Amino acid sequence: MSPRRPDADVPPGLLLVDKPGGMTSHDVVARARRALSVRKVGHAGTLDPMATGLLVLGVGTATRLLGYVGGHDKTYEATIRFGQATVTDDREGEVLATASTAGLDDDAVRAALAAQTGALQQVPSSVSAVKVAGVRSYDRVRAGEAVELAPRAVTVHRLEVHRITRPGPDLVDAEVTVDCTAGTYIRAIARDAGAALGVGGHLTALRRTASGPFAIAQAGAVEDAAASLVGGGGPGSLGLTEAARLVFPERPLTAEEARALGYGQRVPATGAAGLHAAVDPGGRLAALVEDAGRTARVVVGFPPG
Repeated sequence: MSPRRPDADVPPGLLLVDKPGGMTSHDVVARARRALSVRKVGHAGTLDPMATGLLVLGVGTATRLLGYVGGHDKTYEATIRFGQATVTDDREGEVLATASTAGLDDDAVRAALAAQTGALQQVPSSVSAVKVAGVRSYDRVRAGEAVELAPRAVTVHRLEVHRITRPGPDLVDAEVTVDCTAGTYIRAIARDAGAALGVGGHLTALRRTASGPFAIAQAGAVEDAAASLVGGGGPGSLGLTEAARLVFPERPLTAEEARALGYGQRVPATGAAGLHAAVDPGGRLAALVEDAGRTARVVVGFPPG
């Protein structure tokens, strides 16, 4: 076996990628690894192959930020089709049932979608990435198992209907914008609204336009974002400290405090709740810290080098 080549010398940071349709999130990660010649790349928040839009990748030690980045609220643009229910609750699945939408007026569609706002107990699609006893639900379904997932608490902050059209005599399409908490399935909104109307529903298009403080306007193709990171900054990339400052309040460190954190020691508390980005006098992210009594402890460290 030939020895594994060492990683290229690439600064840690985030890539903001505009994922094209037809690719899995893992495919995008693999392309970033090839473009950067770096193995340590991960993503925050899976996008289905059908979906397009914002996918946040972490490179190097910035992968330690991804668990916090992925938990932010999301914004999606979607098209929901009424009149058909599918196995996957999107256009890629086999049609399970059809129903006439001839008697379905715009007000009824808007009301059914309005009912999908607020605090919801949402059952994810069985063809999803949710794990059941350590195995992805979609893998169990493909193996022939019948999977019924437990409902989960999500919140849809806003669901705005922009346009309602009728592409066929028995179909109704609604173009919507959804602001929601992490973990919300837009496919499930389509399915549940269609079920409430008695005609079935599924997604025909989905695009993520924002995740926390990051927006699709900042994103680019994965290779272009990778080139920006290597070049020291530019469209589609954020350095480690810059990314942390967007996600967390900043705590400036003195030189003495930075040294103490580097040795795993605690520093004085600030009295401000929550995680903070502890930045040393040179502008480098040293750690994410959190007050614990009279001192602040390191939650995630970012050693130099």
